[in-house]
Amino acid sequence: MKIKHIRKLLTSEIKKVADNVSMYCENPKSDFIRNRKLPVEVLLKGIIGMESKSLSNELIDLFHASPDMPTSSAFSQQRCKLKPEAFKTVFDGFSNGLREDLVDEMPIFAVDGSDIQIPTNPLDESSYFPGTNGQKGYNLLHLNALYDLSHHIYSDVVIQKRLDLNEHAALQTMVDRSNIPQALLIADRGYESYNNMAHIQEKGWFFLIRIKDGKSGIKDGFDLPDEDKFDIHISLKLTRRQTKETKELLKDKNHYKLLPAKASFDYLPVRNRKHEPTKYYELNFRIVRFPISKDTYETVLTNLDASNYSIEMIKQLYASRWGIETSFRDLKYTMGMLDFHSKKVMCIQQEIYARLIMYNFAEMITSHVVISKKQRKHIYKANFAVATHLCRLFFRGKTTSPNLEAIIAKNLIPIRPERHRTRNLTTKVFHGFLYRVA
Repeated sequence: MKIKHIRKLLTSEIKKVADNVSMYCENPKSDFIRNRKLPVEVLLKGIIGMESKSLSNELIDLFHASPDMPTSSAFSQQRCKLKPEAFKTVFDGFSNGLREDLVDEMPIFAVDGSDIQIPTNPLDESSYFPGTNGQKGYNLLHLNALYDLSHHIYSDVVIQKRLDLNEHAALQTMVDRSNIPQALLIADRGYESYNNMAHIQEKGWFFLIRIKDGKSGIKDGFDLPDEDKFDIHISLKLTRRQTKETKELLKDKNHYKLLPAKASFDYLPVRNRKHEPTKYYELNFRIVRFPISKDTYETVLTNLDASNYSIEMIKQLYASRWGIETSFRDLKYTMGMLDFHSKKVMCIQQEIYARLIMYNFAEMITSHVVISKKQRKHIYKANFAVATHLCRLFFRGKTTSPNLEAIIAKNLIPIRPERHRTRNLTTKVFHGFLYRVA
């Protein structure tokens, strides 16, 4: 897909929503029925193209410093008429359109979540955390994401308020509603769950899930070799029923497992009637343990075929999951997901979807830029911060595709895959409205 076609695809998805705006209005009978300075299409494009400036400066850029531009108050009132689902629809349409042009034998996805701090509001009980030890209170949203590791784009997301967090439900929702027939899903610890594995298996997908290496996870329920490295195939039948027959079968830990009534599992009834036969659900997978350093080991569950995916390949595949972590960093700091232009949660959700749309837009355009290979010490890639700024200008029609490609190709940074540094766990906070860049 050419760069111009990527922009054309995005603008066409925006127009589709604008043409059916009544589906996304808070009050369909009265919202967006009169001609104003901020029609739906302009409003959508304006929010999707936003940077980290103050709202006034964003509007100056959007309306080319015209004295007839709307005020910040008028913009805020107009955007409150539009549900976040309008932006989610644009995101879904754009992501699906990009995927239609991609050729994959089997897409590789990573799933993970990241907290997003928003303006403090003690009245929002589902997202508010009272401060401890003199700390001020704060509010959090949680972004659950399905990320394409091969093409560096977000395929699907679920936004939850932090105290309503359920990463398992979010994963199952994203898997169930995907229209991709086959894929590999890689997940970190915290996603180990028979229910998650079953949803992925029912979809016809493959999973690669890191699990706890100690005695508090799934691994502890099996008879496994007392070795540092192994690859064991498990054919496991799950049941919720305890009878004399099943109690005897359950002694074979590697083939039968009892699920408690409280455990979430969507493919077995919570209770069996006495006259009904015992129901089982079968899961087939491997438990693979391998070293990642001299004295550190990881254990994963996967239903990838052992004849095609060796332990070394499994190790490399799992290592590729780090791509979603670096994407969260770019999403927050390069795309500006810490710099919102409203205190209302629904407006913040609009901007989260908008940042995701622009991230996919920038990544797809950057991937089409040809980087010349020269005799250098390192392999080089495009500077994503520069590329993002140029892609926003291109989206707004302020630069051409040849100029865009030429400037991106000149602004490069080296790839240093063996470089490591201590992870910075300092909490990054929402940036107040008075402290934005000009």
